[in-house]
Amino acid sequence: MPQENAKTELFERTPIPKAVLTMAVPTVLSSLVMVIYNLADTYFVGYLNDPIQNAAVTLAAPVLLAFNAVNNLFGVGAGSAMSRGLGRKDYDGVRRASSFGFYAALFCAAMFSLLCTLFRTPLMGILGADSTTIDATRSYLFYTTTCGAIPAILNVVLANFVRAEGSTLHASIGTMSGCVLNIILDPIFILPFGFNMGAAGAGLATFISNCFACLYFFVLLFIRRGKTYVCISPRMAKPTKAIAKEVFTVGIPAGIQNLLNVTGMTVLNNFTAAFGTEPVAAMGIAYKINMIPMYIGMGISQGIMPLVGYTFASKNIKRMKECIYFTAKITIAVLLVMAVLCFGFAPGLISMFMNNESVIEYGTRFLRGMCLGIPFLGFDFLGVGVYQACGKGHISLGFALARKVVLEIPALFILNTVYPLYGLAYAQPITEFILAIAAAVVLGRLIKKAEL
Repeated sequence: MPQENAKTELFERTPIPKAVLTMAVPTVLSSLVMVIYNLADTYFVGYLNDPIQNAAVTLAAPVLLAFNAVNNLFGVGAGSAMSRGLGRKDYDGVRRASSFGFYAALFCAAMFSLLCTLFRTPLMGILGADSTTIDATRSYLFYTTTCGAIPAILNVVLANFVRAEGSTLHASIGTMSGCVLNIILDPIFILPFGFNMGAAGAGLATFISNCFACLYFFVLLFIRRGKTYVCISPRMAKPTKAIAKEVFTVGIPAGIQNLLNVTGMTVLNNFTAAFGTEPVAAMGIAYKINMIPMYIGMGISQGIMPLVGYTFASKNIKRMKECIYFTAKITIAVLLVMAVLCFGFAPGLISMFMNNESVIEYGTRFLRGMCLGIPFLGFDFLGVGVYQACGKGHISLGFALARKVVLEIPALFILNTVYPLYGLAYAQPITEFILAIAAAVVLGRLIKKAEL
């Protein structure tokens, strides 16, 4: 039997600060390593001092971000269902949710890879690649998507499942192992002293690293068989109607939310591409640096999701509320410090990735604009994480639609007209400020309603 007592102790009786930090710190560390892993491609490709190669990585980014639509659909959706199932002591439902989520993610990843390969030519146009950047972009996507979609998606989905039952350390180790390997392989495949493959080498390193991370999780589940609720047996893959509803109620809105993020990034890249390869490279660098505080906020919210989902399902609303309030305080404090650091050291941060005066000048202005929205990310990510953990997927979907369709994408069009190119960096801060206020209001209402 799985070691139920240890999990129950963490979810039900461990003091809130310790429980939150136990769940959140490994997830944040994993997120930070993932940021470094995302930055590694840009960093080592930047060593070539070729804006075309760096632009290729930037232009391909929306496709890799689209992986998260599948990750969220089945990783977040099934993971949320698992945590709530544990809170209800429905262990058979937990196993069925994980098996269904795994095989559905495998199928969708294979279809993603196939479609991107069959329609790669029109895809290049959608991404904003031109005759200068198309070859490098296509080569990068061959390894990361045609070859790498399946391992890239499955390792994140499995990490969500392992985290959902409280094993945040193992989830983080699995994710970080692939990221660390990627950082080691990047210079070998990218730079002249190695295979000198440029952007294609970054893609190959990513593919190998994701395969390694998947292997870690498969070995972990084999070793812990009989001691874990995570199940990938094909016999358990057919869900009940109730389980499918629980998975999709959270997973579909989370997946749509990510697709909207991809749309927003694609619009941003297309606007930037009109000004040349150097602004594209600079925007890509600034965006990835901005991902550091974004991933910290996201890591904290994802880390506490199993705890929130468990306490909500077990009707322990007082503990759930304490968890949310404590998390909100530490998230906002950390992100405020990160915003100040990124703003103050913007030129130096950009120059770490490319020694090009134009790129540094563009990137500094982009990054300082983006920094203004960082302090507001805390409430936004926390709110969405809580809604997903509680099975309130429709609320998180509403925020996703508000963020991209109502606010950010229209802001990109307006700001690029009023303040060409540089105005693009201010769409995110405006959006996050408005959503932070809305998230605080809706989150307060959710807690009050749960207490009744």
